[in-house]
Amino acid sequence: MTDPISDFLTRLRNASKAGLAECIIPHSTLKEAIAGILKAEGYVSDHSNGTDKQGHKTLVVKMKYVENAPALTNLTRVSTPGRRLYYRYSEIPRVLNGLGIGILSTSKGVLKDGDCRREKVGGELICNVW
Repeated sequence: MTDPISDFLTRLRNASKAGLAECIIPHSTLKEAIAGILKAEGYVSDHSNGTDKQGHKTLVVKMKYVENAPALTNLTRVSTPGRRLYYRYSEIPRVLNGLGIGILSTSKGVLKDGDCRREKVGGELICNVW
């Protein structure tokens, strides 16, 4: 797999559209940090660690639905392995005029776009969520 973050986002997008209760994903610390931001912003209800049948660590994300409609409408990968996109804190683009969030990997960890502007730190824009 050349882009595990894209795979993570695609699994969440597909689980949301299919109406699944939870989504099981191979674990990494970056994926766990992104899932934590999604939980804090109310796009997913919870996330936890687990193991699969072979003993590999997994990340179990419980999807959130509001009146049978998914809370997670769309996820888009912005920075790819072939084209990394870095932004200064003043240049971070707004997602749907502030209705969505952008998730960045910074020197202070994985942060959402509003926190980056507040702390005046830039970084690589991983994805946009709405």
